[in-house]
Amino acid sequence: MSVAEQTAIEATAPPLGRTRLFLVLAGLYLAQAIPAYLMVAAVPPIMREQGVSRTTIGLIAILLVPGVLKFLWAAKIDQIRPVARAHRASWILITQTGTVLALFALAFFEPTDIVAFMTIGLIMSVLVSTQDIATDGYAVRQLAARDRPLGNAIQGGAVALGVVVGGTLSLVIYHHFGWRPMIWTMCAASLLPLIAALSMREDADPEPADQPRASLKAFWARPEAREALLIALVYRASEGLIKAMEGPYLVDRGVPLDIVGYLSGGAAATAGLIGSGLAAILMLRLGASGVLTLLGLLRTICFTLFAAHALDLVTGWPTLFGAAAFQTLIRYMEIVALYSVFMAVSSKAQPGTDFTILACAQLVIYLIGASLAGVLADLMGYGPLFALAAVLSLVAVIFTRSRLRRQSAAAVLAD
Repeated sequence: MSVAEQTAIEATAPPLGRTRLFLVLAGLYLAQAIPAYLMVAAVPPIMREQGVSRTTIGLIAILLVPGVLKFLWAAKIDQIRPVARAHRASWILITQTGTVLALFALAFFEPTDIVAFMTIGLIMSVLVSTQDIATDGYAVRQLAARDRPLGNAIQGGAVALGVVVGGTLSLVIYHHFGWRPMIWTMCAASLLPLIAALSMREDADPEPADQPRASLKAFWARPEAREALLIALVYRASEGLIKAMEGPYLVDRGVPLDIVGYLSGGAAATAGLIGSGLAAILMLRLGASGVLTLLGLLRTICFTLFAAHALDLVTGWPTLFGAAAFQTLIRYMEIVALYSVFMAVSSKAQPGTDFTILACAQLVIYLIGASLAGVLADLMGYGPLFALAAVLSLVAVIFTRSRLRRQSAAAVLAD
């Protein structure tokens, strides 16, 4: 069966209790976000307050590695069923329970115990990454074609809420009550979404003998999957260059650190909740091609404003703050559109594998750009770096639009 035929069947198939499904997805994605943002957003400033060196705190970036490499074991999650009648639900229950137990173990160590923190943190990262594979696979299988934009908007909103709970609320609790009460509260908050896992309803997967074995090779054999991979790599290639240097540039321009923090955190939470919903609405009206084109052009304008400010062609903080906040909004919105494309080309036989490969690809290219940003800024200066990002952004828009319009796999979303 062709992808177009498969998509047409999905579009006419009744969704599995839409409201229930949306609530379940919100709970599942929130379950991942709370412990993840506790580790990468709340713990670093706590460590710094306790006197841990910046070099040591920088090692926390290692915790991101499982999230980048999870495509290596994604096929196993599609293949192995811990419980026959609850394929992905059982994976989520196992990994979320393990995450809560690992998080609880942190209460018995001080935040200055780097060895314990990194060991437990890596375990948690592997569990959260594995849970994400199962959750994405569940979303691909259960969401009807017309519901994909809303489903991905729910994911963005849940992640934004996870930032607030895991990254912000946890710091407030720590400030008033200390380390252990903070950890115990986050454990309780991470347990609540397990209700979502217990509420999952799964279509019966074909027996392993009746379907091809999930694998990276099976993904690569499908032309539409390769095209989506190319789009994933090209569309976000410019973003890391800007995002990685946004904070340092604001500081170098004399913006106080507390304002930088408020701008970053406030923009992320607002963009996740508002931008994701707005993107879903635009997807229904314009399709993926139209939305990605619009957002890419707006992103290019934001990057151009950064370049103009760095070259002193425009001045003042309002312009800079507006560009920074708006490009954060754009980033959340484009994820909804990109993930809808990823879902459209993901095979029902190995949904977790296909979606994970594509999601990891766009993250890898983003991180490559972020890792090169500092080197390029030292060599070129902020102005040329931001101008380069603007040019790459525009090229990506033109490339992505032409590819989506030509590929039948994305035509249902594009038109």
